[in-house]
Amino acid sequence: MTDPVLEVRRIDKSFGAVEALRQVSLGVHAGEVLGLIGDNGAGKSTLVKCVAGIIKPDAGEILIHGEKVELASPRDAHERGIETVHQDLALIDTLDVTGNIFLNREIRHRPRLAGWMDKRRMHREAKEILEGLHINIPSVRHPIQKLSGGQRQAVAVGRSVAWGRQIVLMDEPAAALGVEQSRLVLELIKTLRDRGLAVMLISHNMQEVLDACSRVVVLRHGAAVADIELADVTTRDLVQLITTGTAA
Repeated sequence: MTDPVLEVRRIDKSFGAVEALRQVSLGVHAGEVLGLIGDNGAGKSTLVKCVAGIIKPDAGEILIHGEKVELASPRDAHERGIETVHQDLALIDTLDVTGNIFLNREIRHRPRLAGWMDKRRMHREAKEILEGLHINIPSVRHPIQKLSGGQRQAVAVGRSVAWGRQIVLMDEPAAALGVEQSRLVLELIKTLRDRGLAVMLISHNMQEVLDACSRVVVLRHGAAVADIELADVTTRDLVQLITTGTAA
């Protein structure tokens, strides 16, 4: 297998006396969906935030295509081709669908009209992005706050599909969704994989992990206790690893 697109080596992160991450190492390859699983407080979201540039590790390295990088901010992560779907979605209620898809990536008119957004083009491209992913939204001009939970989730995931160039981090993307909405999110995850992106998926839904991922890393009390292929693994095996740190 080729070298990982994303690799973290011996990452430590503490919050006061609490060790959130302890010497965590893992890698994610192009065209792979890696599951990151563990109980509440295991360190999953903390690790994602380190890679997303939201918080800085106390020690360790983050590498992209073998090159050590410093991710001091989410902008640094974006510039490296890293997109994140956060558990809280990170959508702006006061903006419409287009505004959220193009957030911090607004298309401007020619220099002579600098400062003015090309909203017509943005609406058109936002519609093309969502239609290409089979995401059904009443209108890209619709305010985010008036969409259903599933539609909001789909917009957040769709944004990551549209802009993710190398790596997409997903923190519980199907949380609190119905069966059909969860199926759509699973299809979007597979779209990312098929486009050759490296995907890291946090989920408490073990069936979702088995359906979407080819491999999982299990975190327990801030440490990585397992890194296994999922070809012959059951839901029961995963629960055993989460609760005890060892296979059945």
